[in-house]
Amino acid sequence: MMISAVMIGALAAVPAAIAGVVYARSAKANLAFFNPVNGGGSWLDNAGVGVGEPLNVIISGFSSPDVLTDDGIVNYARAIGFSEECFGIHIGTPQSANLGDGNGFVNQTIELRQDFGSSGLGTCLESLVGGNHFRVYRQNGPTANSGALFLAVSKEEDVFESHNIIPDGYDIGRDMLVTAATGTTNFGGVTYTTQVERMANLMPSGSAGVNHGMLLCVL
Repeated sequence: MMISAVMIGALAAVPAAIAGVVYARSAKANLAFFNPVNGGGSWLDNAGVGVGEPLNVIISGFSSPDVLTDDGIVNYARAIGFSEECFGIHIGTPQSANLGDGNGFVNQTIELRQDFGSSGLGTCLESLVGGNHFRVYRQNGPTANSGALFLAVSKEEDVFESHNIIPDGYDIGRDMLVTAATGTTNFGGVTYTTQVERMANLMPSGSAGVNHGMLLCVL
């Protein structure tokens, strides 16, 4: 059985207590992550028409290296109640993000949806009735190569509401994911130990530039 250590940063726009954390350090990481703004990036991805969705959870570059790979994030997602999209089909244009790492805007690596306890077919239910989901972006450019994964997490309405974000859905989705991930989880023979650090005042509060006009301020 493999054991992986994972550090999740949950971003908020108001102060919060910071928990002490111990992590397994990735061989490539000098920092847990680089602030995208310092490299000309943004805490919002690009959802089109001049708005974006918040990158409100970070899987630190100090996490076990296997978690930070494409296959690793999928297995970790399954351990915390998410899986790949229904039959691997993605409808809609992929969103992009600039993580300030020198790569400019890069399309999402993958989108993962709440699976309601079934890693095989559960995401088909999410596509119908709505639920939590997240997009993954990797910070690995030439000027800020932390290896960290930036997640845009949100809870959405059902298909009849065109999968719009529910009221306060960015903060609610973030907190649902963090609650599911905290502590010990497992999937596919891998056991994960995840600790969470709340990071305040990195992401600006308010609704300026935010998709669906949501207000970002609630822990």
